[in-house]
Amino acid sequence: MITLPDRSALTAHEAKQKSPVELAFIGDAVYELLVREYISLTHDAPAAALHKMAISYVRAEAQHSALEKISGMLSDEEADIARRGRNANKVTSSKNATTADYRAATGLETLFGFLYLTANDVRIRELFAAITAE
Repeated sequence: MITLPDRSALTAHEAKQKSPVELAFIGDAVYELLVREYISLTHDAPAAALHKMAISYVRAEAQHSALEKISGMLSDEEADIARRGRNANKVTSSKNATTADYRAATGLETLFGFLYLTANDVRIRELFAAITAE
């Protein structure tokens, strides 16, 4: 299992001062790393096959489903962070996803970025475990 690197944690207040798009930028990387770790630990396959599996988790539609799956577990603060991300005005959009899927995916990434920057690694893993639970 990968241990996240030591880092200076932001307070929740400091992290909330960042734009949702900036939190999503970090959260996208955190979420992809978790997906790659999960797939590599649970599947024995060539890299090309692992990559295809990873795409099935990180595409906007899957992230939308992931956010819906954990929505009942979120604290009020976490739900607010995800909502801020979902409602962020981003200039870009996806060619392969609906607007709703893309916005929800941004909400999930914003939540994971917020949790990462506040060094809430235990919560990140709890939520990811719930996402990947059968």
